[in-house]
Amino acid sequence: MTKPDQYDHLVHIETHAELRLYELIPNVVWVFDLDKHGWWWGNSAAVEFWGLECLQQLIDKDLSGDTQGARDRTLQTFELAAKDGLTVDPWTTYPNGKPKTLLMMHRAVLLGPEKHRGIIAYINEQVNLGEQPENLLLMEAMRYTRVPATTFTLEGQPVVENPAATDAYNFLHEQGKAQNDCAFVARFADPDEGRERLKKIQAGQEGRCDYIMQTSEGPRRHSLDIRRTRHPLNGDFLFLVVEYDFTELYHALDEVEAARAKLHDIAMKDALTGVHSLHYMQEAAKTEIAHAERNGQTLWLMFIDLDGFKSVNDTLGHSAGDEVLCEVAQRLQSVIRSEDLLARIGGDEYVVLLSHDHKEADTTSVASRILEVLQEPIQVVGTQASVSASIGIARYPQDGADLEALLKAADAAMYLVKKGGKNDFVYVQSRADSD
Repeated sequence: MTKPDQYDHLVHIETHAELRLYELIPNVVWVFDLDKHGWWWGNSAAVEFWGLECLQQLIDKDLSGDTQGARDRTLQTFELAAKDGLTVDPWTTYPNGKPKTLLMMHRAVLLGPEKHRGIIAYINEQVNLGEQPENLLLMEAMRYTRVPATTFTLEGQPVVENPAATDAYNFLHEQGKAQNDCAFVARFADPDEGRERLKKIQAGQEGRCDYIMQTSEGPRRHSLDIRRTRHPLNGDFLFLVVEYDFTELYHALDEVEAARAKLHDIAMKDALTGVHSLHYMQEAAKTEIAHAERNGQTLWLMFIDLDGFKSVNDTLGHSAGDEVLCEVAQRLQSVIRSEDLLARIGGDEYVVLLSHDHKEADTTSVASRILEVLQEPIQVVGTQASVSASIGIARYPQDGADLEALLKAADAAMYLVKKGGKNDFVYVQSRADSD
């Protein structure tokens, strides 16, 4: 019989003579042929285990009464052993009609000249799961843990679950919500996610994954620890799901993230006026300057200091002064383009960075417009306040290679306006030309 390439890595046992050394092993060892569904060989311990007199009786043993489920389990074991090299599983056999639960190791091989698919089975030990104190203690622990734990068939139907799982999911059965999907899928808030996870489990994937589950307490975020296992009595492949509820932790993390975002917002925005802060301007300017350097472009920076603002604070109060600062910010924002940057960097000081290669004439136009809009009276606390602005303008890269240098140059130019009568603007180069 020709075998697919996927089995070429398996050991090929052609004759019984190759297994004679297994007669020296006191443990039970037998070889099972999947393609004819019968024993191919067994050592003396295996013959005795089945209550037979010779090897031929073992080979001739009639297994036609085996169910399709038994045949499927044997095939699953072969495929898993072919992939992983070795399986260790509990199996229940019936020598002399009496059930015996065995802990068995299996290796996948190819048998005879036809290369039938085969399994070498080694009985590691006989176990009695119902009487072992360790298993009783484990079952008791699972009963009282608050962590839901459920064993499912590969079709997603529960085999056994602890009380915590029953409390969490029994309502699904009571309300008939598991009618269209298997019980495993029905537990997911998003059934499509449940169906996709079940497919992965059936393909042999284990591990830990997070999902929103619909529980008796409502939607909860659970971390599912999924492990493949075998039924201790009939050897069926199963999977165990242990669920850890991290809803509160995720809520706490969401709150931390929201607080971090708020702090970031505070750092990036001026709390009073809502325009950008100096910190934001420092970060954004790095990107603008890098872009301008790569493309050989010019940037213009305006340092704006209000004239007459101290008088507003002294005569009308600080609340009125705050209103003036907010209105000035809005007027400045209305003059510049959306891609330009406006920041309040001090009490009555603002900075505008004109991006994307403004021409000097464009910059002059913006500065003139700023002076115009600020000359309009500002309504505060039942009266009017008046301010103007002194503006110093620096140019990248001629007046500075970074924001700090540009601010320093524009600030110096702004003071020239203050000394010259205020309510005007001046370029750094104008000072240089006058020297």
